[in-house]
Amino acid sequence: MRLADIGLEGWFLLAAAPVIGSFLGVVVRRLPDGGAIVWSRSRCEACGVLLAPRDLVPLVSWLAARGRCRRCGQPVGWFYPGVEMAALLIAVIALGVDGTPRAWLDCLFGWWLLALGWIDLRRWVLPDALTLPLIAAGLVAAMLFDREGLLDRALGAAFGYAVLRGVRAAYRAVRGQEGLGGGDAKLLGAGGAWVGVSAVPQVILAAALLALVAAGALRLAGVRLHAQSAMPFGPFLALAIWAVWLFRPALL
Repeated sequence: MRLADIGLEGWFLLAAAPVIGSFLGVVVRRLPDGGAIVWSRSRCEACGVLLAPRDLVPLVSWLAARGRCRRCGQPVGWFYPGVEMAALLIAVIALGVDGTPRAWLDCLFGWWLLALGWIDLRRWVLPDALTLPLIAAGLVAAMLFDREGLLDRALGAAFGYAVLRGVRAAYRAVRGQEGLGGGDAKLLGAGGAWVGVSAVPQVILAAALLALVAAGALRLAGVRLHAQSAMPFGPFLALAIWAVWLFRPALL
């Protein structure tokens, strides 16, 4: 899609994306610990000073302060600008693939998966507070836009959950230890609620290939991997689910 074809609605989506990303950063940081997400003021993690509104403009504040706290001068890191840029990238891809108005739904789904994948990457957990509502959201989206596909989506949720629960049980029975978390099964169930039962195998295959690519990249980077090595599977599942949603034949 050319810039001239984006339109006012598309530009609004692009402007909103970093703001949504900033909120997602708060969710990723605070939700696993049960911290307040909406009502707690943001502070510098080094000196504890409350951040002023001028310090909270997504991407712009970080660039203007050169990635440092205005008071203590300590680096604030790449986490928040990283999430904000990822949210913006999701919006760019959604507009390029679908254009408006469907890009809004693509982004809602993509941003939700971004939060889940990032939490799992940081904390090795996929919170029920995000996975379970995502299942419901997929079924609601089907009721609103794809009533004929509602049964397929419901079966997808059940099948996705059952498949990884079965894999988890089989791995535990054979190896005597956990290989997958319960959150992975719920996340795949959520994916099935969005992409339908027939696309669940595609999601599993894509996620497995992404995990293999990541493992190969780590090996090339000098990280030693062995039989007991582990990686969170949620980020690969989240990326695979969104890719299948975007590039699968029209769901709506």
